[in-house]
Amino acid sequence: MKKIISILVLFVCIAANAQDKAKTQTVEAACGQCQFGMTSKSGCDLAVRIDGKPYFVDGTDINKHGDAHATDGFCSAVRKAEVVGEIKMTVS
Repeated sequence: MKKIISILVLFVCIAANAQDKAKTQTVEAACGQCQFGMTSKSGCDLAVRIDGKPYFVDGTDINKHGDAHATDGFCSAVRKAEVVGEIKMTVS
């Protein structure tokens, strides 16, 4: 009986840890203003498009990923990116 309880507790712990891991997903990434037509901010800001809806990205800057205005930069092209995070609503 103790072996069964120990195994059950182990499975519960594994299941709980699996739910805590963030999911990596592939999304479209580009300049929100230049490529996705976002107007709530001025200038050029990194954004991702998930399920057809664009979201600005916090935690990094568009220029930290190369020249945004190069021919393959975020202002000129929509690129694929692997991301981990969550969508949060902010009040501005």
